[in-house]
Amino acid sequence: MLKAILFDFWGTIVENGVFPSPTSQTRRMLRIQAPYQEFVTRFEKAFMTQKFPDLFKAFESVCEEFKIKPPQFIIDNLVGLWNKNDLLCKPFPETIEVLAKLKQKYKMALISNNTASVENVMEKFELRNYFNLVLFSFESGLLKSDPKMFQMALKKLKIKPEEALMVGDSLESDMKGAEAAGIRGILIDRNNRQEFADKITSLLELESKLK
Repeated sequence: MLKAILFDFWGTIVENGVFPSPTSQTRRMLRIQAPYQEFVTRFEKAFMTQKFPDLFKAFESVCEEFKIKPPQFIIDNLVGLWNKNDLLCKPFPETIEVLAKLKQKYKMALISNNTASVENVMEKFELRNYFNLVLFSFESGLLKSDPKMFQMALKKLKIKPEEALMVGDSLESDMKGAEAAGIRGILIDRNNRQEFADKITSLLELESKLK
């Protein structure tokens, strides 16, 4: 019996304020040649698994991870990019309606790889009101690719893996991470470009998957 729904943040309930995504632009601006998925994993570990005093310190950690020393203006531009993303981002049109409806029936959790700046976005749109639990990588020190991240959420919600469902837009971190923890995943693929058996293209389709 389903008791809780776990949601990712970016690309799932909130859309980026800059395009391409700030993560993709960071790879390009820093001229990092590593394959994209390898880059994302290393980048998120360096950037999103601790709370930095500011984004400059966060990017210092990224540069140490990739052993690079970009000019200061590059770092300045990256900080501006990420701040712009937080400023211009917004929930998807259906997000609030769907979250409010589901909260009446299920425990709700937000589990995401994120920086501390997301707290401002959460407050701006009053998103904490819809969740019983909010678990971010910068607080837990874990990424969603680590099953321990999901296990921590299950423990806090006091439920079993088979009583939970993960909704996210990433095959690597959301679907595979949830699967590794024994949790069913539903991929939200808004552009209908990815292959996954259990997927939706809008949060409005989610309720029909819960029956």
